[in-house]
Amino acid sequence: MRNRWVRFFSIVLTAFAVTATCIWAQKDEPHIHVFVDMVQLNVAVTHNNGNYITGLRPQDFMITEDGIQQKVATFSEGNEPTRRLVNLAENDQSPHGDLKSDVSAKQSLLPNDPPETLGSLVAGANVFILFDTSNYMYRGFVFAQDAIAEFVRSLDKADKIAFYSYSRDLSRSSRLTADRTQVIRAVRTTVAGDDAALYNTLLLTVKDAAQYTGRKVIVVFSNGPDNASMVPPEDVAELAQSTGIPVYMISTREAKIEPISSTVFERMTAATGGKAYFAKNWKDEKRAFASIRDDLGHLYALSYYPQANPNRGWRTIQVKLVGEHLKKYHIRTRNGYRPLPARFASETAPASQNGP
Repeated sequence: MRNRWVRFFSIVLTAFAVTATCIWAQKDEPHIHVFVDMVQLNVAVTHNNGNYITGLRPQDFMITEDGIQQKVATFSEGNEPTRRLVNLAENDQSPHGDLKSDVSAKQSLLPNDPPETLGSLVAGANVFILFDTSNYMYRGFVFAQDAIAEFVRSLDKADKIAFYSYSRDLSRSSRLTADRTQVIRAVRTTVAGDDAALYNTLLLTVKDAAQYTGRKVIVVFSNGPDNASMVPPEDVAELAQSTGIPVYMISTREAKIEPISSTVFERMTAATGGKAYFAKNWKDEKRAFASIRDDLGHLYALSYYPQANPNRGWRTIQVKLVGEHLKKYHIRTRNGYRPLPARFASETAPASQNGP
C-alpha cells in the first residue's frame, strides 16, 4: 500500500513539474502583434462628358490587387460618414514561423463609434496645400494668394487644412487645423524668394500627410519648374501612391512652357489619382481650385485589407465597375503601391518573482 501511494505522489509531482515547465515556457514566449494597414483608395467615377456619377454602392465596385480579388472593408461617397463592411483582415499565416502571432488591423469606424475616435474617418479630408514661393512667383503672387484663400474658405467645415510654402526649403506655415483664419493668415504672410525645390518639399509634405488616418490629399500650386531638388519626382510619386495620397497640381503657363515639368506633373497626378491643371491667368487658377473642391466632394472612398500576397514589391491595383450599364463610365484612382515595412509590437510576459 505504501509503495502504491509513493508511486501516486511521484506521478502527480512529475505532472505538476511538466505543467509548470510549459507555463513558464509560454510566459517567456514572445507574442508578435502584426498590424495590417488597410489600403485606402479615392475613386472618381465620371461620364464621358466629365460629370460625376453618384449613388453607386459597394457591390458596384470590384477591386483586384495583382489579379487577386479584394473585399471592400469601408465605403463612403463624397462627404458621407464612412461605413464599415469588414471588421478585420483575414490572415492566418504567421510571418515569423514558430513564433505565436496575433494579426491585428486598424478598424474603420461607424457613425455610432465613440466621437473621440470618429473624426479622422468621417466626412471630408485632410487637405495639405503646398504653395510655390520661389523666385518664379514674382509675377501674380497676390492673385495666387487670393485664389488659395478663396479655396480655403470654400472647403467643407469637416475638412482640416495645412498650409505649407516652399522655395529652396519647406516652410510649415500652418499645421493641420480646422481654423480657417489661421490658415488664411499664413497664406497672406508668404513672400517670394529663393530657387524652387518642389520635389524635395513635396516629399516632406507626403511624409507629413501619411501620418494621419482617413482621407488625405495634397494640392500643389507651382509657377515654374524645379531647379533645386535632389529627390527625383519618380520617388515622390511612388511614396504618394504607396501611402494613398492623391496629388493635385495647379501650375501656370510658366511651367507649361517647360515640357519636362508639365509632363512630370501630369504623370504624377495621374499615378496618384489626382489631376493636373495649367492656368493661363488668375481666373483659371480660381476655376482650378473650384474643380478640385468639386472633385473632393464626389470621390468614393474605398478600402480593403489585402489578401495573402507573396509579392513584397510593386503591387498593381485595378478598380472596375460591375454590370454592363456601368462599364461605360471612367474611373480615376491610384494604380498601385509598394507595401511599406510591416509594423510589429513584441511583448514577452515578465518572469514571476518567485520563479526560477
